Amino acid sequence: MQKPSIPKGTRDFSPTEMVKRNYIFDTIKDVFQLYGYQPIETPAMENLGTLLGKYGEEGDKLLFKILDSGQKAGIRKNVIRTVAENDCSRLDLIKGEKYPLMMMMTPSEMFSLTEKGLRYDLTVPFARYVVQHQNEITFPFKRYQIQPVWRADRPQKGRYREFFQCDVDVVGSNSLLNEVELINIIDNVFSKLNISVTIKLNNRKILAGIADYIGAPDLITDITIAIDKLEKVGLENVNNELKEKGLSAVAIEKLQPVLLLSGSNTGKLARLKEVLFHSETGLKGINEVEQIFSYLAKTDFKSTLELDLTLARGLNYYTGAIFEVKANDVQIGSICGGGRYDNLTGIFGLPDVSGVGISFGADRIYDVMNQLDIYPNEVITGTQVLIICFGEEEQIYSLPVVQKLRSAGISAEVYPDTAKLKKQMTYANSKNIPWVVLVGEDELKSGNLTCKDMGTGEQRKLPLDEIIKLIVKDIKR
Repeated sequence: MQKPSIPKGTRDFSPTEMVKRNYIFDTIKDVFQLYGYQPIETPAMENLGTLLGKYGEEGDKLLFKILDSGQKAGIRKNVIRTVAENDCSRLDLIKGEKYPLMMMMTPSEMFSLTEKGLRYDLTVPFARYVVQHQNEITFPFKRYQIQPVWRADRPQKGRYREFFQCDVDVVGSNSLLNEVELINIIDNVFSKLNISVTIKLNNRKILAGIADYIGAPDLITDITIAIDKLEKVGLENVNNELKEKGLSAVAIEKLQPVLLLSGSNTGKLARLKEVLFHSETGLKGINEVEQIFSYLAKTDFKSTLELDLTLARGLNYYTGAIFEVKANDVQIGSICGGGRYDNLTGIFGLPDVSGVGISFGADRIYDVMNQLDIYPNEVITGTQVLIICFGEEEQIYSLPVVQKLRSAGISAEVYPDTAKLKKQMTYANSKNIPWVVLVGEDELKSGNLTCKDMGTGEQRKLPLDEIIKLIVKDIKR
């Protein structure tokens, strides 16, 4: 008999866990809508041509590719086709045979069978959507999207192969007011979730200016990919990777004080102006950051905002401001990130449409909130009232009672079986139901129901209307 299991890097979620996750999704969605963003959805799979080449070499390696049907590919029908995460040479598992058959294929042969892939993020599919539906869209177009994405990554703490992203983007506008709005959305969301965060800000134009300053403008992609790993692997490993990518010892040495620049945001910008005075692109990036800081000063912004020159975000499509958000009280990776992209829709045939967006990592936010245990009590509680009955007649009597409770906005259920009191009370305790209403022979005669507060153990007989008032008051407390 096969032991039930799920793929590494994926998770099941219980009803209690889903209540918590839905609280996160609903909070994020409410803030998105507050700022005028509208929802869309795109398919889980995209054509490989849509995905490949958009994330850089590192990102493309993490794409899950989907093989075409066996009949079309000319493969035996009883072959269950699977592709290992980063291995495009394996076809496994022959149905009904004792031992798996390993069919070795070259990468080119494998890719000839592969036309689709699971989306790596929601931004590239969104760019495809904008181009495909451009005649139906009013620009600037503000959308949000809450869906799962997949990455063939090595599973570890805070890193999953399947996870949800909550994206919000605006395309068709170059205004830095959009960046300011997105930073305010970040501040608003984490304030509502009661998570203390630091928002890190940089600009890809500044990074391009730095690459020019150290004499390696052609290696900007390699430089950003390497320094984006600084927090994870340390400075020495970053320098070794830069050396392997062809950066000279002089250039690496010149880069060090820039990467390790410290002090206030104002001080960092002043020093950057001195270093990048010869770079038009670098100075433009500095000016954009200064404008964002200036605009934010006019808003009711509460979170910590830090200019971080080591923030690079390795994805190739970013061209301007880039963001990353860290939880202050939990050691975990980025819980939100994004940036400005000027050329993404141009890849699909619609040039000169700039966009900017951020993505909330719902799974990491969920892990942070679990570790801090900061869910509101009303979120943790599902059913608020359980009606316990001692017989079939009492169950029938309870039907209009439970309906009236629900009409009052109280989550209620009737225990469906005529079980012993102990079993029904155990059910209430196991589900953390705070109130129990008992219906027995005495209650049928008097019309007053026995109401028990499961927290205090206090028990009283009251008319249903009084019970409703009592529970509603408790819920609002």
